[in-house]
Amino acid sequence: MEIDRTDVAAEVAAAFTAYEQALAAGDADLICGYFWDSERTVRFGLADHQYGLDEQRKWRAAQPPLPAGRRLVDLIITTFGLDLAVVTTRFGYDGTATTGRQTQTWVRLPVGWRIVTAHVSVSGAATD
Repeated sequence: MEIDRTDVAAEVAAAFTAYEQALAAGDADLICGYFWDSERTVRFGLADHQYGLDEQRKWRAAQPPLPAGRRLVDLIITTFGLDLAVVTTRFGYDGTATTGRQTQTWVRLPVGWRIVTAHVSVSGAATD
């Protein structure tokens, strides 16, 4: 198995960037479109969790947009072969010391790259 193929990392980076744009725009339908359409999809959020894409669609539809000024730091994309990648990053918002952490597992499916599991957490320490 080849790890960190540059071509695969570029594909995942493009999908992740598009996902982040949808997140910043607050487009719930587009955000959910980046997730595997399955009852096995799992997302753990800051104070929430969804099992299955249907739960996430309902949750997303009820959420306000993210605060303005979201910034990512320490983005790492690690690929495993042609069809699996893990994306990790930390994030913050202008004017706050809060640091969030985000991990996503992306899989190449017949419909394209999709997130099959995601975990978001937050810490009050800016250097955490």
